Amino acid sequence: MRTRAALDAATVESLLAAAVAAPSIHNTQPWRFRLDPDSQALEVHSMPQRTLPLADPTHRAQYLSVGAAIFNLRLAAVHLGRRAEVRLLPDPHQPGLLAAVRLTSPLGTHDEPPDPGLHEAIARRHTSRLPFTGRPVPEPIVAEMAAAAHAAAARLHIPDIAGARRLLRLTAAAEGRNHTHPARMAETLAWITAPGAATPYGIPLTALGPPDAGRRIPMRDFTGPLPVVRRPALWFERHVQLALLWTPHDRRDDWLRAGQALQYVLLTATAHGLRTSLLHQAMEWPDLRAAMAPPHYKRCHPHMLIRFGYGPDGTGTPRGPGRSAPAAA
Repeated sequence: MRTRAALDAATVESLLAAAVAAPSIHNTQPWRFRLDPDSQALEVHSMPQRTLPLADPTHRAQYLSVGAAIFNLRLAAVHLGRRAEVRLLPDPHQPGLLAAVRLTSPLGTHDEPPDPGLHEAIARRHTSRLPFTGRPVPEPIVAEMAAAAHAAAARLHIPDIAGARRLLRLTAAAEGRNHTHPARMAETLAWITAPGAATPYGIPLTALGPPDAGRRIPMRDFTGPLPVVRRPALWFERHVQLALLWTPHDRRDDWLRAGQALQYVLLTATAHGLRTSLLHQAMEWPDLRAAMAPPHYKRCHPHMLIRFGYGPDGTGTPRGPGRSAPAAA
């Protein structure tokens, strides 16, 4: 195979710094990057040891996380003035190889210029588990978030008040099931880290949020068996604003596209000064995930419930090193 011009170290570092800033379930960061010396493609591999066997037995949430990292890679490439060619699941003989991203020709003068706000939002996007103000988000911003999901081959459903209450009830039911499942609670708790911990994975205690004193919004309780470390309850926004991300199909490549769409939506919201948090509990129970689909929607496969609005910034979580090693021969 003909060897392509090598990517310089600064370019690779810039690409990977953006990729590892993506959100992942419980901050597991279930990805690994390798640079193929022949194609000069950045391979994105799954990390089996950083999965959730009980909450995510099919690895769908892991694929969403990896998809978000792929979107950041693409955005970073465009920021560098390069086109990015993305191949999802490029080798059927390597199921752990989820994508290959290769930088091709420079952007031309007639190419649509990149949105600098999206790239800048990569570093500013943090999950906010705190109460929002309840100030309504203008319709044009919500429409832009929906357009972002659609551009990435997914859909964003914005429920009305009754629909939002239905989605919150299903999420609360899932949260209740998790609390009565000791093994699932233990799995979640294993990814919570103490302040000053050396590991770059998992969620620090300082990044956890309080429960809703009004019990309207079922925020995930990460420390169920350890109430001593739980933060005092606060009153959350009365009129919660939600968006349900879904795809028409439910295959492995759809999960990767959904992850890219999720990150596109989150960065669009961040660029407009919004805060976001992710309610994934119902997606971890097959019957509740199916019930999350809006009535009368056909072929709707939900992936994430996004809470968005104005409010305090979230606390950043650590990230593993964005290093890349050449692929083995």
